Amino acid sequence: MTIINLGTYPPKQCGIATFSQDLRNGLELCGQRVEVISISDSSIPYQYGSEVKFTIRQEEKSDYYHAAQYINKQSQANMVIIQHEYGIFGGPDGEYILGLAKKLNKPYIVITHTVLPSPKRHPQSILHRLCSNAAAVVCMTKRSARLLSDMYSIPSSLIHVISHGVPEFTRNEPAELKEKYGLQGKTIISTFGLLGPGKGLEMGIKALVPLVKTYPDILYLILGQTHPVLKAREGESYRQMLQNLVNELGLQSHVRFVNKFLDDDELNDYLNLTDIYLSPYPNRDQAVSGTLAFAAGAGKAIVSTAYAYALEILGNGRGLLALENNPEQIAKLLGKIIANPSLKKSLEENAYQLGRTWSWPNIGRQYCSLFSALEQAEQEESPLHYARL
Repeated sequence: MTIINLGTYPPKQCGIATFSQDLRNGLELCGQRVEVISISDSSIPYQYGSEVKFTIRQEEKSDYYHAAQYINKQSQANMVIIQHEYGIFGGPDGEYILGLAKKLNKPYIVITHTVLPSPKRHPQSILHRLCSNAAAVVCMTKRSARLLSDMYSIPSSLIHVISHGVPEFTRNEPAELKEKYGLQGKTIISTFGLLGPGKGLEMGIKALVPLVKTYPDILYLILGQTHPVLKAREGESYRQMLQNLVNELGLQSHVRFVNKFLDDDELNDYLNLTDIYLSPYPNRDQAVSGTLAFAAGAGKAIVSTAYAYALEILGNGRGLLALENNPEQIAKLLGKIIANPSLKKSLEENAYQLGRTWSWPNIGRQYCSLFSALEQAEQEESPLHYARL
């Protein structure tokens, strides 16, 4: 099959862009041909690879119409994948994507990255209309599947749960990597991803205060650049606030910022040398976290706040959950792992047993199986009836 993936795409730096590229690679390993339609910032010109056949400027409504025309008349695509996240499409709550979907004469599937549990009427309507007319809807957790059915009235027959994919991490010796990065003798706690409010990094920093007295070798690595959209709007004010907090708490020797967008090899190294991965998101409704999925895929001992995605994947001894969003709870759980090497090893192995099933080749095969089932259904039911948005 030839498939079009519609979403953000590298070199844009965001989680969905990375997901789009990784999904494309996973699908091509299965023999699919994947072209890309990128959603691009109106103000930032990106130099895309040859796989990007059409670019939509986020807030240019006419671009969505022209993209649909390209798909229908110029591309050889059998199917379209729409990566759905409210913030990446133009219009109120990303409603411009509806105009594109309405004009498609080819089947599409929706991959939902955010499924709000208590949506306002307009975003609820957008996702309902987009998904109701899809050939299939993919979400990444059972909780999201229930929400799509209960809150958005999506027929359960359309809903499929496929986990977030992760790179095929190589498990290397932590001590050697710590020496490579000048971190020998340190107990490494890390969090990675694009920086911005809502990541809970303040709580992670504050949690160190009671710990460093007992464990003076602790070093918290905050890995990643400030989110490009936030940086364009506010500069480095958020990072500076975090650095000021570090200084106020006297933690200069215990927190290090690695201010760069990590490629897979660098991420492999940093996750391997990490002793405990910390995911301190304060938003309990966080439906998916690619960074948490990566940490599980790398087989890390994980401490997390009890947001929706963490609750679903960190049960059965795969991680420790802070049931209250405060530094004291996080500190207690971090200390519990540091003081108990056998607990650390158990958490690592339990996380790895699940995370290794999420490698992109495995996830790619699951998507290919879905496409094959949809293709067979189309042949049996031809001509397909397309409801209008």
